[in-house]
Amino acid sequence: MATAARTINDRALSLREGEARAELDAWLALNAKKSLLRFLTCGSVDDGKSTLIGRLLYDTHTLFEDQLATLEIDSGKSGTQGAALDMALLVDGLAAEREQGITIDVAYRFFSTPKRKFIVADTPGHEQFTRNMVTGASTAELAVLLIDARKGVLTQTRRHSFLVDLLGIRNIVLAINKMDLVDYSQARFDEIVADYRAFADEAGIATFTAIPVSGLTGDNIATRSAALPWYSGPTLIEHLETVPVAAPAEADAPARMAVQWVNRPNAAFRGYAGQIASGSVRPGDRLTVSRTGLSSTVARIVSFDGELAHATAGQSVTLTLADELDIARGDMLAAEPVALAAGLDATLVWMAEDRLAPRRSYLMKIGTQMLSASVTAIDQKIDVDTLARAPATSLGLNDIADCRLDLDRAIPALAYADNRQLGAFILIDKVSHATVAAGMIRSLRAGARTRTDDDEASRIHWIGGASAARRGTLIGHLRQRLQASGHPVFLLDTVGLADLNADLDSASPETLRRAREAARLLARAGVHVLIDTGAGKADAHPGHYIDSDQPDADEGDDWVI
Repeated sequence: MATAARTINDRALSLREGEARAELDAWLALNAKKSLLRFLTCGSVDDGKSTLIGRLLYDTHTLFEDQLATLEIDSGKSGTQGAALDMALLVDGLAAEREQGITIDVAYRFFSTPKRKFIVADTPGHEQFTRNMVTGASTAELAVLLIDARKGVLTQTRRHSFLVDLLGIRNIVLAINKMDLVDYSQARFDEIVADYRAFADEAGIATFTAIPVSGLTGDNIATRSAALPWYSGPTLIEHLETVPVAAPAEADAPARMAVQWVNRPNAAFRGYAGQIASGSVRPGDRLTVSRTGLSSTVARIVSFDGELAHATAGQSVTLTLADELDIARGDMLAAEPVALAAGLDATLVWMAEDRLAPRRSYLMKIGTQMLSASVTAIDQKIDVDTLARAPATSLGLNDIADCRLDLDRAIPALAYADNRQLGAFILIDKVSHATVAAGMIRSLRAGARTRTDDDEASRIHWIGGASAARRGTLIGHLRQRLQASGHPVFLLDTVGLADLNADLDSASPETLRRAREAARLLARAGVHVLIDTGAGKADAHPGHYIDSDQPDADEGDDWVI
């Protein structure tokens, strides 16, 4: 009897598991057919971005029971809404974010509705973290720009709008938030829309959709609000579900792929792995290596799921070719020739506390390539508040400017307007390895002045003289002038040189050779080197020598800068 009961229970359990599996498979198949929209929320600090996303997740029933239970506990501990749920805690996960009540890092969340799937990036509003906002916007197709109805259009609102447009995002939703705190005033809504439209017209932002919302109370998020009878447009969810997302220009462009890795698991297979940046590829298509001009036909398209009959923009694949060609990481395979550029005209967003040092050598990462680049000129810096453009000699944190860059070699590249993947780059400090700037290519230059030994020599300054006091005074003046001009400076004084040559006799010529080589390495990275040689050594080259004992030594010669 017991055995029969167990058998019945096992069959019932197996039936329920089968039904659950079938239900899951059906749900996955349904979601696979939905279109995907990537968007971000941006705006000024404390405009309610995290709360809005939390409300989206809550109202679309994307949260699991354990997440709701955790939210209730967290809201009681660190929430800001009393006994109510604090929706911002669904996104702000860092301890520092909860302590300060602001978003610091970019948080990505997934949710879906019956009509569409979404990946949303919650980006920081604080000016200090603008670089994180740029990261979140780099892959987005739509931007939800929040404005606090009490504060209206702020400088950071304009900065984020300018960056969104600069990054090629053409779908902008102006979500005027916290309408509950201005008594759902239509007059206030119309005033903010008019202010933003005036800015948008000047900035070249063609269209935007304005929606009055309240992330805290849920007004006009997923359901239409009775408190806003004067508004007849879509709710935020309705707009996100129905907004047409134009096919990227890359889809109809010629096939291009930057090689990320030469895939050679054994002697019988050689493939070139990367992500298709534009167009589509089929076996038999002829592709050219941009660096060498050699070409071959595609033999196979290999992916994780097996061989493919074709691959389109956005897919990561491995291509095998009919011929053995010289191809390495950083090369580009293209159906049509891609121009080689030794110089770029680009728009830079400076993302570091340290200022840009013109002509300093930085690492540039563009696509799968890594090379050296220097900013040779700042054509104009853009004031995002007034949109005025003016010349500049350096850039500070969050500055935006049109610049000219020289590269250490010619590379295949495209304008950002033609391809967001191959037209964007970052600059990396060679000393700290910190990302200091994001850039968008405006145009290419075939010829550019490449770095020479003279460039390095101009950054090496030998300071001599019998008087240690006068050497110290001159070094102080030069350091101050160089740093004021945005140049990084390193001092090799007598103590440092003694440490460098601790294993040598002071009279050995090797001491001078080591000092020269250390100076060369620092100068090659864009650093100005001040070398306190003590008395003598007037023949120490490459670089400039100045005798601090001369009467006019501290007046500042042109060669210093």
